[in-house]
Amino acid sequence: MRRLIILIVLLIVVVGMSNAFKQFFPALKESFTSETPFKLPQISEKVKVVTEESVTIDIVKKAGPSVVTIAKELPADRPYSQFDIPSEGAPREPQGIGSGFLIAEDGLVITNKHVVSDGEGQYYVITNADKKYTVQKVYRDPLNDVAFLQITPSENAGGKLKPLELGDSSRLEVGQHAIAIGTALGEFRNTVTTGVISGLGRGITAGSPYEGAVERLDNVIQTDAAINPGNSGGPLLNSAGQVVGVNTAVSSDGQNIGFAIPINAIKDSLNNFNQTGKFERAYLGVSYRMITRDTAVMNDLPEGAYVQQIVPGSPAEKAELQRGDIITKIDGQAVTDKSQLSSFIAKKKIGDTLTITLFREDKTAEVKATLEAAPEQ
Repeated sequence: MRRLIILIVLLIVVVGMSNAFKQFFPALKESFTSETPFKLPQISEKVKVVTEESVTIDIVKKAGPSVVTIAKELPADRPYSQFDIPSEGAPREPQGIGSGFLIAEDGLVITNKHVVSDGEGQYYVITNADKKYTVQKVYRDPLNDVAFLQITPSENAGGKLKPLELGDSSRLEVGQHAIAIGTALGEFRNTVTTGVISGLGRGITAGSPYEGAVERLDNVIQTDAAINPGNSGGPLLNSAGQVVGVNTAVSSDGQNIGFAIPINAIKDSLNNFNQTGKFERAYLGVSYRMITRDTAVMNDLPEGAYVQQIVPGSPAEKAELQRGDIITKIDGQAVTDKSQLSSFIAKKKIGDTLTITLFREDKTAEVKATLEAAPEQ
């Protein structure tokens, strides 16, 4: 009798578990009760590239045709570089020296000033589609490492020239994605490198012995996207495919340290150029280095810009500024940052008069300086 009771209880438990299983797992019930055998999910033969890779690919496809190579036809008595020696008797072809990109449908191309600093020979713009355009005119910014090249779109048939969209470099944040495109080593067109914005507001010396003159630039963008010789003048793009900077230099003292001029500084130059047809920028005419707070305390000096050189005939010379002066204020605003003085003057117009507070021979004095147009280079 006891065995019968135990058997009945076990049967009730089994039936109850079966009903519960069917109620809460109907899909599995169908799988196990269906005549169709259980199938594993199929693996697609195509793997979709997603996230950062797909963003980069889309941007390169969109921006690549607008990035160009800046080339130069050297005079007959000028030797080629060791990387581009033609065979004997072959015609002298333009040699790639840098990068650039289109910013207007009428054929306006932007690049670095140091890329086109040499007045000898004819410059050309070569597109990714291997179309060659003769540079009709070179416009160089006297206060920035920027130059505009004018080409004629009708020189080659085959569609309109497409300019790149300019972004807003004031909204950049350290750590955001960055893409650099250019002609690496003057030979490998549309070379793409990626990285992040590594720093903002840097001060550097731009250019190289292989690309032309060098100059001091303040408030530039630092990136770890590789910028090789020949990439100078190419665009630095954000994840929306907008230009946020113009690649201009790479550090020779470290790895993965490149720099770009913020595009907002280029916009100011472009607006000035569109209004006047040339670069008319106000300038003071001094070279200087900053006296930091620590240096000032140690030497019993004020913080400010120590004047190292005065440009002959400049507004600074006319205002009787002297070597050794320390500029502490401009129009009452303290000068404590290395880019503050140049940024302040860059916002002024030709003809504006500045009140300069300076420290000279243990005394504080004020002078007036009227800004003039920077001389063309």
